[in-house]
Amino acid sequence: MQVILLERVAKLGQMGDVVNVKQGFARNFLLPQGKALRASDANLKAFEAQKAQLESRNLETRKEAEALSAKLDGASYVVIRSASDSGALYGSVTTRDIADAATADGFAMDRKQVVLDAPIKSLGLHTVNVVLHPEVTAHITINVARSPEEAELQASGKSIQELAAEEEAAADFEIAELFDDIGGAADEEQAE
Repeated sequence: MQVILLERVAKLGQMGDVVNVKQGFARNFLLPQGKALRASDANLKAFEAQKAQLESRNLETRKEAEALSAKLDGASYVVIRSASDSGALYGSVTTRDIADAATADGFAMDRKQVVLDAPIKSLGLHTVNVVLHPEVTAHITINVARSPEEAELQASGKSIQELAAEEEAAADFEIAELFDDIGGAADEEQAE
């Protein structure tokens, strides 16, 4: 099926391009979302008449998205979740969780704008892309932690696994010292 794109669509084309797509993609996504028109003579003429208006609207929304991207790019948000001692989450952090965290901080964001390359299923700092406009993307950092204190430690550069290893090493050292003290006391008793 041939369609005329009314806006830039990733991996498909720019505004005004006439492209071939599968019928289901056109019927279920492009046409209902207002991203394309069926390629017919009447629609081509209508598009040419509206082209200047569509380009000016696209330019205006792009400038707004770039201004928002300047504020949002590099921002960090904390998401508190339950996790095992090894740092694996009981569940995952979803696009809705990320959008809610950004919205709570004052940025109106829809979950459809958040793009996750892979599901977030572990504690730590994760970089996430936010598509504000088909041509504008911002990068934010999601700090997944079990508590606000743990989030502050992660933000300072320590990982949960490093902290757990340090605590375990300190506990092993204390146990070793305790046994050395007990062993030393037993040696003194035998010497007497």
